[in-house]
Amino acid sequence: MKLLVDAGNSRLKWRLDDQGRVVSNGIGALDEPEWLAGLGPFADKISGVAVSTVASEGRRLDLVSQLARLTSAPVRFHWAESQRSGLVNGYTDCQKMGADRWHAMYAAWRRSDQGVAVVDAGSAVTVDYVSAGGQHLGGFILPGLQMMVRSLRTDAARIGFDPSQALDTTPGLSTTQCVNHGLAWLTAAMVGRIHDDVKRAGLRQVLVTGGDADRLVGLGLNAVVARELVLDGLALIDEEDQRP
Repeated sequence: MKLLVDAGNSRLKWRLDDQGRVVSNGIGALDEPEWLAGLGPFADKISGVAVSTVASEGRRLDLVSQLARLTSAPVRFHWAESQRSGLVNGYTDCQKMGADRWHAMYAAWRRSDQGVAVVDAGSAVTVDYVSAGGQHLGGFILPGLQMMVRSLRTDAARIGFDPSQALDTTPGLSTTQCVNHGLAWLTAAMVGRIHDDVKRAGLRQVLVTGGDADRLVGLGLNAVVARELVLDGLALIDEEDQRP
């Protein structure tokens, strides 16, 4: 049984995989090892751990320590690569690409025989475009919803508002409405640019993952929601690397 971990800057997702069958899954916080409790009953059955992470080196080492308390199985970290199975990274220095972006792209590439756009709506929003021939055409990194809310609260302290998941893009008639509608308005504008890019590049599908995936779809993103795209790509790559 394999443990797959997608570790962000503060939170993580995990999935127990038994030859392609999901046994259990969950979420947790990197600085709160209580997430390990859900794995306790399976600890002696874990034969290997595969990790995709964008966390700092200090947090990565903390994660290694947490995993060592759970299992003695080998832990393998997978990073962005220059190419794999026809998918070619557009970065000159692939080591500077977040592992999660590469793993999400790889899963999307493997499940689609056409050009694809990959949107990960997490703490940051990443957008990557892959041609029908497997060439990564580049992408974008933008602040996510919660990051923008924190920025307004921290850097514009006199703007008092109650955050919400409003999808209304009409002009606001109170400060709270102006902020929440404004954030939705920005996101809707991004959605429109994604659609324009997809059409211009001749891509046939958009896949969206991450905690705010449904919000983007609600604001008009024409996409298929793939909630665990990073873990899907990680699973594929780890399986390929373990083949004799």
